Amino acid sequence: MQDQTINTIRVLSAEMVQKANSGHPGAPMGMAPIAHALWIKHAVHDPHNPLWENRDRIVLSSGHASAMLYTVLHLCGYPYSLEDLKSFRQYGSITPGHPEKDVERGVEITTGPLGQGIANAVGMAIAETMLAAKFNKPGFDVVNHRTYALCGDGCLMEGISAEACSLAGTLKLSKLTLLYDSNNITIEGSTELTFKEDVAKRFESYGWEVISVDDGNDSNKVLEALKKADNSTKPTLIICPTVIGYGSEKKQGSASAHGEPLGEEELQNVKNRFGLSSESFHVDGKVYDYVHEQMSLNHAQYESWTMMMQAYSKEFPELFKEWTEWNNSQVNLEALSKDESLWDFSEKPSATRADSGVMINRLANVFPNLVGGSADLAPSNKTAIKDGGSYSAENRSGRNLHFGIREHAMAAICNGIAAHGGLKVFCATFLVFSDYMKASMRLSALMKLPVTYVLTHDSIGVGEDGETHQPIEHLAMLRGIPGMHVFRPADGRETASAWLCALALGKPTCLALTRQNVPNDLPTSQYAFKGAYVIKDASTPDVVLIASGSELQCIVEAEKTLSEQGIKAKTVSMPCMELFLQQPEAYRASVIGKDTPVVSIEAAATMPWYRFVGRDGVAIGIDHFGASSPANVLFEKYGITAGNVVEKVLSLVK
Repeated sequence: MQDQTINTIRVLSAEMVQKANSGHPGAPMGMAPIAHALWIKHAVHDPHNPLWENRDRIVLSSGHASAMLYTVLHLCGYPYSLEDLKSFRQYGSITPGHPEKDVERGVEITTGPLGQGIANAVGMAIAETMLAAKFNKPGFDVVNHRTYALCGDGCLMEGISAEACSLAGTLKLSKLTLLYDSNNITIEGSTELTFKEDVAKRFESYGWEVISVDDGNDSNKVLEALKKADNSTKPTLIICPTVIGYGSEKKQGSASAHGEPLGEEELQNVKNRFGLSSESFHVDGKVYDYVHEQMSLNHAQYESWTMMMQAYSKEFPELFKEWTEWNNSQVNLEALSKDESLWDFSEKPSATRADSGVMINRLANVFPNLVGGSADLAPSNKTAIKDGGSYSAENRSGRNLHFGIREHAMAAICNGIAAHGGLKVFCATFLVFSDYMKASMRLSALMKLPVTYVLTHDSIGVGEDGETHQPIEHLAMLRGIPGMHVFRPADGRETASAWLCALALGKPTCLALTRQNVPNDLPTSQYAFKGAYVIKDASTPDVVLIASGSELQCIVEAEKTLSEQGIKAKTVSMPCMELFLQQPEAYRASVIGKDTPVVSIEAAATMPWYRFVGRDGVAIGIDHFGASSPANVLFEKYGITAGNVVEKVLSLVK
């Protein structure tokens, strides 16, 4: 039955690709014994309770093998029918190519961009240790599960894997296991072309345990390795040599097996070779019985855990209450905003990065499950949780994460922490280094993971550090990500608004924050929740002035000068374009109007602003790189001033 099940996984996966005439049959056919050992025989998960908090997490980092994933989940009893498998990669189906996240159907995270899943798994393993340190008591293993990731040669070539695995070794994440499908094939041919390193020595140098299986096609040997990994005091890499497209004499071991259907004739040959029915999408009832019997053992573990939690709730009622609260991600924005202490900022000028640091510590008292850290820039990003302790191999209770200089992995690790559940997570670096994080940030939005990105040093206000450190196009890049909220607050109150929205709206959020001090005596308000709002109104205005962040002071000053010259200006703060565009049309019209000329100003690329200023308005910004100079000189040289706003308005009105 074991062999028949493995071969069924191979054939069903190949059939899905054949019917779609699109996909990757080779990896599923080679990895089927690994999948059998992991999903069916070893990992603890319950198809009847897919959201079980203490389930093992399984991440398919080599997401091109998604046909194998759907096949295994179907056999296990997750809600995928044979009709769903037949709809692989079709519009509106629940079986897309390279799925990302669908926990209720058993998809924890399955990454398309290679290497991401490895870093996601590191984040999940970190979350497990944090929650275990908080909630476990003698006799009550509330949190005690493992994290597995499956990867291929491509995942290990991507730089993100080096960043993430280096950190995992440093942190001694012993409940993390990475299974390496080593088939020595990429799209262009043999890995001999590009990948000759000694992977085992590489991971040993990271501080990992390395187990080499001599034949990845032997599911029993893979299972033995998995059991051995369970007893390791380090994260474990299991190297499994496999043959891509195994079972297809025509294509196995070749690059063409990676991303091309086998062809109908060869698919029938494979079925014959494995002694399976020639009928399309056929599964022997005995295979279902065999797999479901294994799943019944997992369900028994779920029921045992549930009974333990009932006893835990009586023995530790306060902890149980916290457990429930930590696993409920909902935050009531209206209720939270009524806490007046969150809005208390001095009128003295301050940098919004400092205001954010104040908010992090205020919110850390409200949300004890708020954790986060920086890519070696916490003193500059102002992200340290005071008295929160540093998370490490020796201190799993620390709330301050230290990612080292690993921006790409940092963002993906935080995706894993958020996906795991139970924690609210943020990470930080300079805005200009969001270039390194873009792929992971895009996946935050795609998976709707509420990671908060604290991105400081948001403009030419960086000054003498020079043009490499001065973000110009980055706000436009981040605003272009669907589902991402990008806040550029003007002062402490708007920074508070941004943080509350980040925690309450359930979407990834970027906070673009200043290095330099900005005024804290501007007439800002909680209307920042709406993305944009009127700072000073005017009846029948001659012009509407819009700004974000540090440039709000420019339009406030410009309005006064224009008023002295008889020109009526309405001033608008727009800290978050995305939220403003989500407001009802009537509100948007009340803020900007329809026929009044508009002038915007932001110390960044002008491109995003034309949707608000239109063809007849003016967008003041910077469409070139910066320079090494004191910040005040750059703002003057590049026209990011109140005087330039006045000049543009006068030309526009005339």
